[in-house]
Amino acid sequence: MSSLPNQKIEKACQEALKKFQQIGSDDHNEVQSKLEFVLGSYKFDQNPVGLYEIGAMALSKLKGIKKQKPKLVSQKLIDSLEKALTTA
Repeated sequence: MSSLPNQKIEKACQEALKKFQQIGSDDHNEVQSKLEFVLGSYKFDQNPVGLYEIGAMALSKLKGIKKQKPKLVSQKLIDSLEKALTTA
């Protein structure tokens, strides 16, 4: 099994986490803390299941933010997260 899809989802989740940290809203504390947890967990055990699960949750939140404030979230971030989620 190639680890390339795992690297893509890991990178996409890291980018999503950075964006949530930049936004800094308490509304996103749950998804932010879950991203931090699954990224740390993945580094420890190399099991990407949590990255895909929480990545999907992050994608949904980011799309919602983009609808309300289009300039806050880049389409590139959403696209890279979607692509990483579909290459599982």
